[in-house]
Amino acid sequence: MNMSSERTPSGWEDIVAADPAHSSRYVERFRALAAQGTDIVGEARLIDAMLGRGSRVLDAGCGPGRTGGYLHEAGHTVVGVDVDPVLIEAARADHPGPTWLVGDLAELDLPVADFDAIVCAGNVMTFLAPTTRTAVLAGFARHLAPGGRAIIGFGADRGYDFAEFLTDAGTAGLTVDLLLSTWDLRPFTDDSDFLVAVFSHAPDRDTPSSPDA
Repeated sequence: MNMSSERTPSGWEDIVAADPAHSSRYVERFRALAAQGTDIVGEARLIDAMLGRGSRVLDAGCGPGRTGGYLHEAGHTVVGVDVDPVLIEAARADHPGPTWLVGDLAELDLPVADFDAIVCAGNVMTFLAPTTRTAVLAGFARHLAPGGRAIIGFGADRGYDFAEFLTDAGTAGLTVDLLLSTWDLRPFTDDSDFLVAVFSHAPDRDTPSSPDA
């Protein structure tokens, strides 16, 4: 994927610009957690449970590849996109097999646009430039196959209010199927400090039959 020279930098890019070693530390943190036997693939297990074997998955904001790597090993065809080339390099090194691409989610335009699932984990939505949030969500909607679902999770108090996010998703053409408060299926409430939202693409949903059908 090519990135426009006139694009708005993401919050993640601002962090890296201020601290060039940030990405490398992030990679090593997850490598260390994996080496210690820490469970770092809870998101991926939920996605896998939602899919038939051999599904197409877009790991949006894939980072160093922990989610997409697991889903590839589970037998799915995975494309991962992240704006940070250091993270993509780590994904390619640690999780060979998926297609890992450097790209801006706000300019998402992949040659294949029929993903059975799009997963956006790790608080990625909160690192986007606020002006690009709806464009990112619209890109997800465009890249879903009929019947496909987008699963997006992030925490509260990170600069993106849950209600605002759900409004943006509706504007972008996504319809809420399910709201959870964790990646292990606990229900979402008004007091939840984390949101996992499962969406479908609104135009692909079944419409009621007419009385004369």
